Amino acid sequence: MQDSDPIKSPTGEPGCLTRRHVLQGFAAALVPAALGTGVARAAQNATTGIGPLGASVLPPGIRSRFVDNVNGLRMHVLEAGFETPGRPALLLLHGYPELAYSWRNVMGPLAAAGFHVFAPDVRGYGRTTSSPVAYTDDLRPFGTLNKIKDTLALVSAMGYRSVAAVIGHDAGSPLAGWCACARPDVFKAVAMMSAPFGGAPTLPFNTANGPQPAAPGADSIYDDLAKLTPPRKHYQRYYQTREANENMWHPPQGLHAFLRAYYHMKSADWKQNHPAPLAARTASEWAKLPRYYVMDLDKGMAEQVAAEMPSAEEIAANRWLPEAALRVYAGEYGRTGFQGGLNGYRGSPSAVDLQVFARRTIDVPSTFMGGKSDWGVYQNPGALERLEKTVTTRYMGTYLVDGAGHWVQQEQPAVVSRLLIDFLASAS
Repeated sequence: MQDSDPIKSPTGEPGCLTRRHVLQGFAAALVPAALGTGVARAAQNATTGIGPLGASVLPPGIRSRFVDNVNGLRMHVLEAGFETPGRPALLLLHGYPELAYSWRNVMGPLAAAGFHVFAPDVRGYGRTTSSPVAYTDDLRPFGTLNKIKDTLALVSAMGYRSVAAVIGHDAGSPLAGWCACARPDVFKAVAMMSAPFGGAPTLPFNTANGPQPAAPGADSIYDDLAKLTPPRKHYQRYYQTREANENMWHPPQGLHAFLRAYYHMKSADWKQNHPAPLAARTASEWAKLPRYYVMDLDKGMAEQVAAEMPSAEEIAANRWLPEAALRVYAGEYGRTGFQGGLNGYRGSPSAVDLQVFARRTIDVPSTFMGGKSDWGVYQNPGALERLEKTVTTRYMGTYLVDGAGHWVQQEQPAVVSRLLIDFLASAS
């Protein structure tokens, strides 16, 4: 595993933000299938009158627009490099609790390198969501298989048969990995950030000729966490509860302050972040994770991060998330709530269908990037090593960026842009 070098590419060659790649763009369409359960919500989307993001909150050269009929959605998309037809395309997928807006500071450099870059508000987020999602909503539209269909439909709607790469961060990282795994003909390369993709599932093997495998035992780690002193719980289990959305949407300290503390605590600005590999998936090892991952049993996330609210001086000094940018997030989540993102953590009845990709590897050029201060790289013990050695067959390097925590593409956009451009040059 390598640390990032802000000067050199994954191949050791000098990088340049203005490098232009001579690649061939495509201008035909795939034929995605629409999911019937999304039709009613899509119709509501089309009539709510939510407009695009204002130009005043976007860097120069980036526009906000809507794309209709994307697997039943009216999808909000940020776009750069759209002025020149025929460019190769890049699809950027955000995580939680983020938006397409999270890519705002890497889109310009990628466009300057010769790409048509588009980043959607993923299903359930931002302006793709016309009204708050409910805890009782059908979970199938929020499952991985349907989100792969969303990406295929968007690529098709944008007039491409394939994209030069799909790039994902946080929850968007495993989604990007799944896209490359499932459709390497469409997603020609993949860059994953902050959350290593765990790979396709397996199926029981050679059971016809040998003894039946023992049934898997119950996963006791969550009970073990609750027995620690003090008792703890995993954040993803909290995200699956009915109470999580309300706790974060209407927190005691106010939404803007909650998001400020949450983003701060998971960034390199929070000096307590000193990540290291964990030895095993056990409660005692998970207890080493900060409270935003393994929470106090009796607290919601709003209460958990409140104690780490940065000072007024720290907020004023923040350059990667100034108050004006944070107001964009607070405004969007204030309108939609968090349930659209939280439903993605709750599992889907269609998840079993991912077994059709059992044992399939990612066979396109791939890379992983994260912040040196990001515990997300290590929270699943061994996941990064599996990604490097067994999940992928054309792996082109791991890069951990100085001065970045979990929000690596926001905290260090210049370095991330350079690493991506160099990766894309090597992958072409």
